[in-house]
Amino acid sequence: MASTAVVIAVGVKAQTGEREVLALDVGPTEDGAFWTSFLRSLVARGLSGVRLATSDSHRSLKSAVAAVLVGASWQRCRVHFMRNALSLVPKAAQQMVGATIRTVFAQPDAQGVREQWRRVAEGFRSRFPRLSELMDEAEEDLLSYAAIPLEHWQKMWSNNPLERLNKEVKRRTNVVGIFPNEAAVVRLVGSVLSEQHDEWPISKRYFSAGSLAKLERKEEATEQPQLMAG
Repeated sequence: MASTAVVIAVGVKAQTGEREVLALDVGPTEDGAFWTSFLRSLVARGLSGVRLATSDSHRSLKSAVAAVLVGASWQRCRVHFMRNALSLVPKAAQQMVGATIRTVFAQPDAQGVREQWRRVAEGFRSRFPRLSELMDEAEEDLLSYAAIPLEHWQKMWSNNPLERLNKEVKRRTNVVGIFPNEAAVVRLVGSVLSEQHDEWPISKRYFSAGSLAKLERKEEATEQPQLMAG
């Protein structure tokens, strides 16, 4: 018996703002070769124009995004970062620290976001040096979302929008517990994803036409690709 991970890629169509299940695979999430192969398979099947990829913090996945999805930025999941950050401070200080870091995400523009991030990091440096070091290291990746229009921020700075899907996958796989082979995992998880894939087109669009238009105007103004798959 061996433990393995199921990875799922979900994207947002630039033309319509609708979500779409792109792929699933089974493999070691810390393996750079696995992530590179996974992303290359998406490109081979027609994935293009990716502007932002949002995920948990996996160094190998970040490297694969840079190598395969050329021109795309990588967004480190804000929620997972907060868990890492709070683990570095005493329990009694966690509520205060969390509230202080969240002031960064309340800023209305990219300049305000980055300035507040630096203020918060410096403010913690004497009391919680390890936390400040983590903020220094994570700044570029965690604040990638600030380069896109404000309307998209809450849906792109974390993996939270996928939590409902992930919970349903876990619920269905936990019932089985142990699978005889990878094919059995793919069949079960694939059925869950197929149900979700069919449901999304009839639900509210993930990005509105107005917000997509702003995204396109911003791209034309900067001539730099920025975002659209998480």
